[in-house]
Amino acid sequence: PPVPPPVPPPVPPPVLVSQMSSFTGPVSSSLPSEETVRSRPTCHIIVGMAGSGKTTYMAQLTRHLGSECYIINLDPAVTHLPYTPSIDIRDTVDYKKVMSEYNLGPNGAIVTSLNLFSTKFDSVLKILESKSSISHIIIDTPGQIESFTWSASGTIITSSLSLSFPTIMTYVCDTVRCCQVSTFMSNMLYACSMMYRSRLPMVLALNKIDLQSSKIIKEWMDDYNTFMDAMECTGEESYYNSLNRSLAMTLDKFYSTLNRCSVSGATGEGVEEYLQCVDSAPAEIF
Repeated sequence: PPVPPPVPPPVPPPVLVSQMSSFTGPVSSSLPSEETVRSRPTCHIIVGMAGSGKTTYMAQLTRHLGSECYIINLDPAVTHLPYTPSIDIRDTVDYKKVMSEYNLGPNGAIVTSLNLFSTKFDSVLKILESKSSISHIIIDTPGQIESFTWSASGTIITSSLSLSFPTIMTYVCDTVRCCQVSTFMSNMLYACSMMYRSRLPMVLALNKIDLQSSKIIKEWMDDYNTFMDAMECTGEESYYNSLNRSLAMTLDKFYSTLNRCSVSGATGEGVEEYLQCVDSAPAEIF
C-alpha cells in the first residue's frame, strides 16, 4: 500500500510575553476628518542607519520635550535604552524566543517580532488617540533600518499612523561619515527611497555636529557645482564619478524640498532647529 505523506509539524503560536491586555478596543471603521487629524499630536518616526546616533539623539529630544511627548520603542532587540518608553515592543514580544522557536537569525527575528506587534497596533492607536495632553509622539525604530522601512509591518505601522495623526519621518544621518562623497550619496539615495516609499514629509537630521560640522554637506545639497568640485578632488575619472554626477543632478529636486537641520545627540544642540523643521512639515501632509 502507498505510504501516506508525513504530517508537517504544527506552526508554533506567536511568542507573546503578554496578550497586550491593557490594549483593548476595536479600531473605528471610519477615518478621522482632516480637521481632527490636524488637531492631534505630531508623530515623529525616527529612522537611521546603525551607528548614526538615532537612539541617542531621540533621548535628547524626549528630554527636551518632557511631558509633552509620548514615546514608543519598536526595536525588539535593543538591550538598553537611554529613555523610558511609554509603549515598548519588548513588553509584548520576546525577541529571543521568536528567534529560537521560529529558527530565525537576528534580522529575521526582528522582522517577525514587528509583524507580531503590528497585529496589535490597532490597540496602540486607541491609546494614542486617548492622549489629549501631549503634542508629540516619538517612535524609535530598529537600528537595522531595512527591518522597518522595507517590511510589511513597517508599512502597516507607518500607514496607520499617517491616517490618524500628522506624521513625519526623521532620517538621522551620521555627519562624520557623510563628509565622504560616496557615503553622502548613499545616504541621500536611501533617504529619497524611504520618502518615496512612505509618501511622508521627511526631516533630515545631520547628527554628531559636536564631532564634525555639517556645513560641507549642506553646501553639497545646495550647490551642484560644489559637490562636483569635491568629487573631482578624489582624482578619479571613472564610471563611478559619472554615475555620481547623474545621481546628484537627479536628486537636486529632492534636496530643494527636503527639510534639514544640524543636531547633536551628545549635547542636545540643534533640537530647537529640528522642532522648527517639524512644525513646517505638517503643511506638506495636507
